[in-house]
Amino acid sequence: MSITFYNTLHHQEEEFIPLVSNKVGLYTCGPTVYNYAHIGNFRCYAFEDILKRTLLFENYDVNHVMNLTDVDDKTIRGSQEQNIPLKQFTQKYKNAFFEDLKTLHILPAVTYPAATEHIGDMIKLVQTLMDKGIAYQAEDKSVYFSIAKWPQYGQLVHLDPEQMRTGVRVKMDEYAKESVADFALWKAWDKNDGDVFWNSPWGKGRPGWHIECSAMSSRYLGKTFDIHCGGIDNMFPHHEDEIAQSEAANGCKFVHYWLHCAHLMVDGQKMSKSAGNFYKLQDLLDKGYTGREIRWVLIGTHYRQSLNFSLKALEDARVSLQRIDAFKTRLQDVATTEEKWETDPLALKKVTHHALESFRAGITADLNISAALAALFDFIRDINRMLDHHAINAEDAQKALSTLEQLDTVLAVCTPDPSEGIPPEIMEMAQKRQEARAAKNFAESDRLRDKISDCGFLVEDTPKGPRIIRQ
Repeated sequence: MSITFYNTLHHQEEEFIPLVSNKVGLYTCGPTVYNYAHIGNFRCYAFEDILKRTLLFENYDVNHVMNLTDVDDKTIRGSQEQNIPLKQFTQKYKNAFFEDLKTLHILPAVTYPAATEHIGDMIKLVQTLMDKGIAYQAEDKSVYFSIAKWPQYGQLVHLDPEQMRTGVRVKMDEYAKESVADFALWKAWDKNDGDVFWNSPWGKGRPGWHIECSAMSSRYLGKTFDIHCGGIDNMFPHHEDEIAQSEAANGCKFVHYWLHCAHLMVDGQKMSKSAGNFYKLQDLLDKGYTGREIRWVLIGTHYRQSLNFSLKALEDARVSLQRIDAFKTRLQDVATTEEKWETDPLALKKVTHHALESFRAGITADLNISAALAALFDFIRDINRMLDHHAINAEDAQKALSTLEQLDTVLAVCTPDPSEGIPPEIMEMAQKRQEARAAKNFAESDRLRDKISDCGFLVEDTPKGPRIIRQ
């Protein structure tokens, strides 16, 4: 089954054909490590994780590179405000980022190149552009990319060349979308940079933000590679500038497929600290939500549609995941039973095959997560019906669990987090409740049940004993 993606470069959905059979070079724009990442950032990283897991699901060998921007205007400003070295300032946020990835079940990249470790690669790339006459050193000693010398500029966002203001220069790493202008490749040192600089043929300074990704992607994936991802806010100027400087320097196509995810909103509004709806991952964990619940919300909307994030959505996620957990527990119970029910193996095979094929058809169609999740819940419904009629034995249950695990290699939501375990004090109350039931002290048993419920847990009495689940 082929995979299709909406390629931003051509504004259409296209069949994915890798440069090398069964191998994929994937570059994703990582964090600028000047602060803790927020859920808007993680919406993008979660989408990229689904993309990567889908490629792995289809048996591709994925070489995933995600950069860490540890030198730019923001990181320098932050380190100076705290009066600590740049490396020490950024390391804290790098460590936090990797912990957050684990919390959200996001697979690690193969390589995480840091900008400060690849300055030499960036200088070489700038020198190539200088040698070709496409870059120039201005009176402020910084080196700029000349838009006028590269007519192909604007191909990603389809800019009208007539609207480009040639001769205007922008030195900042990030600039307004309407500022189509020559952009800085190498920024000459000034007093605001403090002790952050490197020596170059153009004097001491540091790279511009855009050149970092071009240099590092080419270092680890080659001058041309398969897929580049990011949020739509990165399309211009960052990704447009990457294309221009890479193709101008290397004389070949930079990237074949560009995928961009839409913005995350919170309660229908743009996320901002002033609006009181700005969430870092830890903020949500402190409210009692789990990484798995947060991931469920982040992946639940198609990546090219705006995602409306809310605490209500997290509550709904908890309900959906409890349904999955109950289903999985039910299968695990049957998988260990000694009952010898007569079943029809062809019926189970038909259900599991349909689930896998429906899931695959959805997720490979531009990552249609709605269709994929529909396949998952159809599978749960069909297997539950078979369980109701004792039409699944222990061996069948193991096969059904295996199918669930296959689906979860993409979704990564079907296994509870360690933090979702039952607290010892709840287990102790449940044990005392059992003792009260055995002594026919039903008033005490009911009191303990209600107390457990007040703590957010439910006691289910089963033939194998009580089972405790989160409400």
